Amino acid sequence: MWLWHKDFRVGPVGWTLISIRLTLILTGDSIVRAADMDLRELLSVDPDGGLIRLGGERVLILDAVALGMLRRELIDTLGLTAARGVLTRFGYAHGWRTADTLRTAFPWQSEQEWRAAGARLHLLQGFVRPIPWQGLAEITSTTVAHWVWEDSYEAEQHLLHVGRADEAVCWTLAGFTTGYTSRAYGRDIYVVEHECRGKGDAVCRLEARPVEAWGEAIEAHLPFYKEASLDDALSRVTKQLKRAESRLRAQRRELPPRDPELANGALVAASTSMRRVLDLARRVAQVDSTVLLTGESGVGKERVARFIHEQSPRVDGPFVAINCGAVPENLLESELFGHVRGAFTGATQDRVGLLEAANGGTLLLDEIGETSPAIQVKLLRTLQEREIRRVGENRTRPVNARVLAATNRDLVADIRAARFREDLYYRLRVVEITVPPLRERREDILTLARTFVEAAAARTGRKVTGFTPAAAQRLLAYAWRGNVRELENAIERAVVLAARTRVDVEDLPPEISLTAPESMAPGDIRTLEEVEREYIAAVLRSVGGNRAQAAAKLGIGSATLYRKLKALGPSSGHP
Repeated sequence: MWLWHKDFRVGPVGWTLISIRLTLILTGDSIVRAADMDLRELLSVDPDGGLIRLGGERVLILDAVALGMLRRELIDTLGLTAARGVLTRFGYAHGWRTADTLRTAFPWQSEQEWRAAGARLHLLQGFVRPIPWQGLAEITSTTVAHWVWEDSYEAEQHLLHVGRADEAVCWTLAGFTTGYTSRAYGRDIYVVEHECRGKGDAVCRLEARPVEAWGEAIEAHLPFYKEASLDDALSRVTKQLKRAESRLRAQRRELPPRDPELANGALVAASTSMRRVLDLARRVAQVDSTVLLTGESGVGKERVARFIHEQSPRVDGPFVAINCGAVPENLLESELFGHVRGAFTGATQDRVGLLEAANGGTLLLDEIGETSPAIQVKLLRTLQEREIRRVGENRTRPVNARVLAATNRDLVADIRAARFREDLYYRLRVVEITVPPLRERREDILTLARTFVEAAAARTGRKVTGFTPAAAQRLLAYAWRGNVRELENAIERAVVLAARTRVDVEDLPPEISLTAPESMAPGDIRTLEEVEREYIAAVLRSVGGNRAQAAAKLGIGSATLYRKLKALGPSSGHP
């Protein structure tokens, strides 16, 4: 008998559950088969996020590429053999626990259905597509299972991150299958991958047998499942790493604090122009040539300089930066070259200059165009002779620091005006890298903005995670004359003022929030009067309602402002 009601609706998941439950009621017995498994029934997802459960056990969603990168790091750090051992044992433990979880997740029709459920789960989770192999002539009475695997994520990621291998590489998947079948059959059953896409075969093909049925053929595979063998390999690697770390500590000098902006990933290169900059920076990093970084103020020249240092053989040495325009001329010489006790009033002890402090590393001379002719002469000599003379000292000292220089000035024009030495210019400009302004690499804006949101939220303790679509449009439409520095300051302000978990238009500075998006829907277009009203209100709020200051900021007279306020009405935000 069927019951129906006009307000009764059942979705696909509901019909699957109803069909299983009805069958249970009608048969009064356990009827679930491996083929009946539906991922929508196995997974329990908290609608608010945070917890995902599979058969009652917490699980995680991981990116395949991230797992591929982890594999490469394990191989690079531990070596191929130890990495295989780690991933095989991880897969084994995963398979064993999964078999335990599925044992009670469904009322299985038979033990064999539970045993077959592992392959079905592999398919549902997207690991691999297992297909029963049709080469029956090769299957013996001792074979528990024989499959072809299609679309193995592990073979795919190994080829992507490591390259073609000489042996089968589906280590985690083989370990999972070994763990699952061993638990399901209650005996040691090992899986061997005979063919693998990771080593150039057309498909991955594997076979599972009891350990005694393999004979000597399994001997080469057993060490990867044994804890003692893996511990030995890891112990050897640990000793090697400790020796290497000891050598690095002996060579490493005390480093200045890292730039928090760079540490937070602020060096973004989604745009073609910025990718070209970083590609050139990577290549020039491998040699010790001087580099001149040019570009507008705030584009990130110092970040690029740090990138060159971190990509260079000098990465274990210090990175030292000085803004030549921020230090008075009478102190800049001492800052760069150092001084000896008594060299001038206040020189009570010897002091090492930044060129010496950067020995073995990199020195960035920011705003090099602001230096005086006298400093330029001494810098030129240092670059040519690789030695310095401290202020007040007669002898020279060798230095081994790579010099990078940065400027937002047109040094060619300064040379013509006799403000900058031409010989120093060419000595610094062995390679010139021009960092493009933010308005010319708009693909980078939102990526940078999201990075700054994350950093600002961490500093201020605010739970702000991103932008509304409207706010993102404003960011993309704005000209960013102050470049990355202006963007970072604007985002920090927005994070502080945000009333919700996402930055909205009203949280942005007025000059940005009132920028019209490049592409607007007809319903989003406002009249000039509305735009003017909002802008005047924003300026008034920024100066605490002081009309005289607001008029000055708007570039109009106080009388004009009063007239506009009266015309726009009380919604303009004036007191």
